[in-house]
Amino acid sequence: MQDMGKTYRIFLSAAEASGDRLCANLITALKQTGYSFEFTGLGGARMAEAGCQILVDTTQRAAMTYKAFGQILFFFKAIKTAERHFAAARPDFVIVCDSPSFNFHIAKSAAKVGAKTLFYVAPQLWAWAPRRIKKLKKLCTGGLAAILPFEPDWFGKRGLECKFVGSPMLEDVRPEQIKPKNYGRYSISNAHIAIMPGSRPAEIKTLWPAMQEIAKRLKARHPNIKFTAVAADEKAAAFLQQSEIKSLRCNYAIDSVYETAGKTDFALVASGSATLQVAAAACPMVIMYQSNKYLWHLAGKRIVTTKYLSLVNILSQKELVPEFMPYFSSVVPIVAVCENLLNVPEKLSTLSSKLAELAKPLACGNASQNVAQMVIGQLEKLK
Repeated sequence: MQDMGKTYRIFLSAAEASGDRLCANLITALKQTGYSFEFTGLGGARMAEAGCQILVDTTQRAAMTYKAFGQILFFFKAIKTAERHFAAARPDFVIVCDSPSFNFHIAKSAAKVGAKTLFYVAPQLWAWAPRRIKKLKKLCTGGLAAILPFEPDWFGKRGLECKFVGSPMLEDVRPEQIKPKNYGRYSISNAHIAIMPGSRPAEIKTLWPAMQEIAKRLKARHPNIKFTAVAADEKAAAFLQQSEIKSLRCNYAIDSVYETAGKTDFALVASGSATLQVAAAACPMVIMYQSNKYLWHLAGKRIVTTKYLSLVNILSQKELVPEFMPYFSSVVPIVAVCENLLNVPEKLSTLSSKLAELAKPLACGNASQNVAQMVIGQLEKLK
């Protein structure tokens, strides 16, 4: 039964723009439950707009793998800020969203004051660090929310209960809406291509130049090709426009991966959750991620345990879409693969149909509402 007289103190932690969006939607869903909450956390503008007091804006400093080393001091200070808050405010419940390398520390700090922690977006230990399951078991005391359908089985076999909540990127998409594209009147001469260099500043700086070079080479051979670049926010859009190769004459869209993918024939996409939105739009794509060649060969290849690295191919258990992960320097092979697809409407149609079938099971419900109910279930246990 609902305790109308209690205000629950919830702490949320997001280390990048995508997590900020997920936490903001979760805050909205929690408010709709009828319970009373006070939200504090680490995150960005979206969480603040949803009603969360932000202690540190972590979303503008996000990076991955070797690029994160320069951010260590910043995130160390953010962890210390969270520790001081936990000691002073004693939150009733802690929610950490994605970014496990950072949020494992937040969960550990929460455990020191006896606060339960829910992990929203199960860490992809099956891909890169299965040995960390023991650590996750100790820290994940308030629930594990998975956004990929195979994860509950993987974690369950290792003794950790996990619930599939659906894809938070597809909350507004119903399975019946996901349909293959019609390439009946398509030709490469009038193709419309989306360019999606990601949301993290580090990946934008490395992928945007490469994606533009690919687009430039395609346009040199097919002058009427159109391009629309998708930016996570206004700040990212300004950076893209300032560094645009002017001959491309790109259009720009803000925070509209799914919508833009639905309007275009093909996409160049940074690896990550955006690829699932592109798949839900049944838009054929090439997936890219840039890494340091020496660090990849020295350590990266040994850490990663999956045959494929992009979510689309991991879910399909085969290379459904071309992935260049990591991409190092030359775009020539990527241009060749793009042309191979763009020149044959039948290939695009077949790939569009396969992506639609892959995405339908992911659009199975409202992830934010499902996670909110997981939180309420844990709060009920505190009474």
